[in-house]
Order: sequence, then C-alpha cells, then structure tokens
Amino acid sequence: MLPSSGSSKSSKPPSQLTKFLVCGLGSLGQHCVAVLKDYGVAVSAIDLILPQNWEVPELPNLLDDLAIGDCRQAAILEQVKIRECRSILLVTSDERGNTEAAFAARLLNPDIRLILRSDKQNLNQLLSQNLGNFVAFEPSQLSAAAFALAALGDQTLGYFNLEGQLLRVVKYQIKPGDRWCDRWWVHGLNTRNRRILSHTANFSPLPKQFYEWEPEARVRAGDTIVYIEVASSSYSQQAKASSVKQQLHQAVRQGIWHHLKQYISQFWQWTYQYQTRRVAVLCCFTVLILVVCGTILFRWEYPEINLQDAFNATATLLLGGYGDLFGDIKPETPLSFGLQVFSLALALAGTAFIGVLYALLIDLLLTSRFHFSSRPPIPQQDHIVLIGLGRLGQRVATLLQEFKQSIAGISNTELDPGILPQMPLVVDNIVSALSKIHLENAKSAIVITEDDLENLEIGLMVHAANSDVGVIIHSYDQHFRDQVARLFPYAQVLCASALSAEVFAAAAFGENVLSLFHFNNTTVLVTEYFIETGDTLNGLMLSEVAYGYAVVPILYQHDKHESVKFMPAQETRLYVGDRLIVLATSLSLQRIERGEMAPRCWQVQIEKALNQDAVFDGANAIALISGCSLAIARKLMNNLPATLPQPLYHHQAQHLVWELSKVQVTAHLTALKDSNSV
Repeated sequence: MLPSSGSSKSSKPPSQLTKFLVCGLGSLGQHCVAVLKDYGVAVSAIDLILPQNWEVPELPNLLDDLAIGDCRQAAILEQVKIRECRSILLVTSDERGNTEAAFAARLLNPDIRLILRSDKQNLNQLLSQNLGNFVAFEPSQLSAAAFALAALGDQTLGYFNLEGQLLRVVKYQIKPGDRWCDRWWVHGLNTRNRRILSHTANFSPLPKQFYEWEPEARVRAGDTIVYIEVASSSYSQQAKASSVKQQLHQAVRQGIWHHLKQYISQFWQWTYQYQTRRVAVLCCFTVLILVVCGTILFRWEYPEINLQDAFNATATLLLGGYGDLFGDIKPETPLSFGLQVFSLALALAGTAFIGVLYALLIDLLLTSRFHFSSRPPIPQQDHIVLIGLGRLGQRVATLLQEFKQSIAGISNTELDPGILPQMPLVVDNIVSALSKIHLENAKSAIVITEDDLENLEIGLMVHAANSDVGVIIHSYDQHFRDQVARLFPYAQVLCASALSAEVFAAAAFGENVLSLFHFNNTTVLVTEYFIETGDTLNGLMLSEVAYGYAVVPILYQHDKHESVKFMPAQETRLYVGDRLIVLATSLSLQRIERGEMAPRCWQVQIEKALNQDAVFDGANAIALISGCSLAIARKLMNNLPATLPQPLYHHQAQHLVWELSKVQVTAHLTALKDSNSV
C-alpha cells in the first residue's frame, strides 16, 4: 500500500494550465520530467547545480526552462514563472528543503498543486489538512511493494486494500483438469468479484495493455490468465483448498511412513541449528529409554509388584536415589546381582543427565539475558535472500515479513539491533556471505545495493550459483535497466525511481494514486477519481471508460453515503460527484487527461427476433449496453434485419451480442471499414 496522501478529495488546480515544475533533478526528478513530457505538457526544472549525470539522456532537450538555484527562494521560483504552473513536484533529497519550497510556492501561487517527497507521514497529513491540494510520497515506500511481490515467485502480482476489502492481482497458468480448462470462454470468467486483465494462449506474447484478449477464446491447458479479484471470494482460495485435498489423497497413496520420515528430517534440521537443542533431545530420548527399560526389568524380576512401583523405583534411581534403595539397610526384597548393577548404572546416568540439564538451563538463561542483541538463524530452504539493506531494502524486508515470508539479509555493515530484529542477517563481504546464506535452497534473491554495476555483478553470481533462484535486480538508471532486462531475461530488473516517478506524475494532475504493481514490465497504478464538472469521464458509461481509455474499473460509489460496488456493471453511467477507482497504466492516465478515447470500430447487425417478447427485451438490452436512447432501440428492433448505427468497442459489441442471444435475438459483429470512426 502507498502511504496516505492526506485528504483524498482536494480541489484540482485549473486544468487549462499545462505547465509543471520539477524541483530537484536527481534520479527521481529526471524520471518525473520524462513521464510528465509523455503527457504532452510543458515542464520546467530547478536544481542547485547542473546535473553531471543525465540518467535520461534526452532530458536537457525535454525541459522548457531550467533554473540553477535554491528552489526555496522566491526569485528563483519567479524565474521559472511559478504563477503559470499547475503543479510543482518537490523531489530533492532534502525533506526540510522540500517543505520550505512548498510554502514558498503556495505563497506565490495559491492554486498550485503541491507534490512533496517526504517520509514524515504525520506532518504530511497535517499539511494536507491545512494547505489543501497537497500530496506527499516517499519513493522507497512506493517501489518496495513491486520488489517484494516480484520476489514471491508465485501467482500474486499485486495486492491492496480498498474499503476494508483485500484485492489482489493473480497470474495463473491453466492446468489440465482445472475447473476452467476446456469448459469456459474467457469472458465467462468475469464475475461480480473478478475481472480478467489478460489472457494469453500457450507461447503467445504477453500483452502490454488491458483488453488485448479475445472474449470468445476457449480456456485451454497451458493458457495464462491474469485477473483481479476480491480475495474473500477468490478462485485461488478454492484452488488452494482443492490442492490441499489432492495432497491429502497423495499422502494416503504414498503412505504415512514417507511423511513421517520427512517430519523427522525437518525436526532433526531444527535441532541442528543449535547444538544445545540436539544435546537436549538426545538426553531426553536416552532418559526415556532408561525409564522404560528399568520399569520392565523391575516388573519382570519381581512379578508381584505393580507397574507403578516398578516405575517409582526406576525414577528414584535416575534422580540419584541409589542410597535410598541400597543403603546400610537391606531391602525387604533381595535383588539379583545383575539388577543391582543396572540400578547403579541408572543412578550414575541420572546424575550425569541432571548435570546436563542444569547446564542447559544455565545456557538458556544466559541466552535469554542477551536475546535483545541476537538474531534468528539463517533459514535452510525456501527463503528470500535480500542483499543490500538501505532504506529501500529495509522497507522491502518489512513487507516480506508482513507477507509471512522466510527471509535472510546480507549487509556489509552491522545493523542496529532495533532494525528488523527478527530478520536473520549475515554481516560480511557479499561474495563470502553468499556461501553462508544457503543460496542453493533459496526461492529468490533481491539485490538492492547503491551501485548498478554491483547489483548486476551480484545478480549474475546468484544465478551462477543456482539457476533456479529468481533474481530481482534494482537499477537506478532506466536505460541501463532496459539493456540488462533484454540481455538477461531470467532476471527481473526494476528501477525504483522510474516506478515512483509515474506516481508523482499522476499526482501532479490531481489524481489520487492508491497503490501500484508491476505487470508484464508495465507499472499499473490503482487510481481514484472523483467526477467533477468538465472532467473527461463525466457522462460516460463504464464500458466507454474501460475500452476507450484501456482501464479496468474496480470500484464505484455514486454517493459517499451509499455503499461501494466492487467490479461495477459496465452499463453504469458516471455523473458529477461519483467516485471511481480504476487500474490504469501511465499511458491510460495521459489519455484520460487529454480526453483521447480509442476509436469505436465495431457494429452490431441484428438479424431476427424469434417472438414479440424478444423484440421488447432486445430493445432494452440494446439501449442499456450501447447507451443509445430506448426510442432508437425500439425502432431498430421493429425493422429487422437492421444494423445498430452507433459503433461500439469490440468487447462492448460482443457483450451486446451475448445478451441479445439470451433473449432469443440473433445478431453478429462486423468491423467498420473506417477504423477511425468514433
């Protein structure tokens, strides 16, 4: 989840202003400029000194104006025409400087939108309430989720919480025998709690945008489906339950002994982590054997005594009571010489084990006394290795612990005991540390040091040590990231600055970005809209918003006093005051900002209706799904065969054909010859 940005609904700056100001041209600032220029707006920048390293090589040519100086000074802000700017992005590494510059900018331009780089969440909340039109983010928090999710190596691509409901994005490969396999069309997988984001047949290239899939495609084994779901009613939970059931059946078939050996092996590995554990287990096991043997021998030698008396005699000997049984006074029941020797052995063994017990207790007390400075042992298998524990690395580790993942860290320097105290840690040279981290049994490795080349070197070393380990590499340079990703396809290379910049840029246009995740090398933003007069979304149906701008509506609320609707119906029409949350790429947000909808390229030809009820119901379906007036729809249905004059999007038109077939109306799609028809 992204940090709170204060007030979720704030007045937007005048939309006619198309000039934006970026203060700070570090890695984040440069990427912010590049993303903003993709929106087609004018961008100016301020920095204390002229950057020596342009991570975005063409950036000097992208800037409309560049001022060298302190962005906290009114004269410098006036130099780049702050009064004409719609938003200012304060992304220097100095949080105090960012805050002071925000005050100066607001004094010069009361309507300007403030986007701040800051980790002081409480202060940010207070500033948002008092200043208004203000939002603050911390880059490591923005990008940490992408690194953590990439390291999981399972089906989960993203997760976020909306209105107390956990939503997650799942990538799932269809297997033979799955309940979806060979039984469903792709469009049939959409439900009230699920939306399909992507479907690719076996060996097909992955799409870059939503809705690049064929609705009538049959789900086959080997296909890959990406979908978002409300987790409480997830197919994945059902699949997990089914998987557990299959594992139970498999356990019965393979026999209990196989699993018992596995549990014993795991227990022995647990005792191996600390030698004292193994000593304690051996002592307990030996004492148990001696108690059983002693009880049996006493009962066998003297059948007239009961089991309790035999056990008491054995326990007395083990607790050092040899003198109580064989002192100056002879026992009433004479013992055989062999049993007396065994009794002496019991007494000696008991004395030795009591000494060991005292030693273990003292060791335990001493260990617990200094437990505050100790860390857990390195996991043996199925763990995630985190190399580099700076600000971003620590945030990633925290998220992985929240995911209940087994992790182990590597650092060149010792961490403060209060930082991630429950994380196993190896403090050593990274090359040496890799041999101590059980890399051969690890699930994945995240490399987040301060140097791109070092990250690449370590990533290659990890892959050479174990080619099955998932490798996630952090890069500060987007160009370097693209090259490495193409040359080493087994590695996931993420640029934290590029990920964060998309959120900062979207916020500059007044959008409230709630979360983000990585999907097919594209950043997807969970973005919240409040529909206002003049918005490009006002008056549109959700089907037009979805297919026209390539976004996925996942939450709709007509009024703040009404309940929210997850995965809302496509026929819902937006009005002023409505709240809408969508999944969108940066390109989609740019198109919404400019009002550039994709062309409608399909028409529906209606052939016949089987009866009069079909004519009535068909007209209702046409008006509801296409958005045309009911009068036009009834006129059309009374003059069949006919073609709906209003062009539609492919998925929208296909949906209309399906609904018409349900009410016994025959129809089919035709592509417009002029693909630019609107």
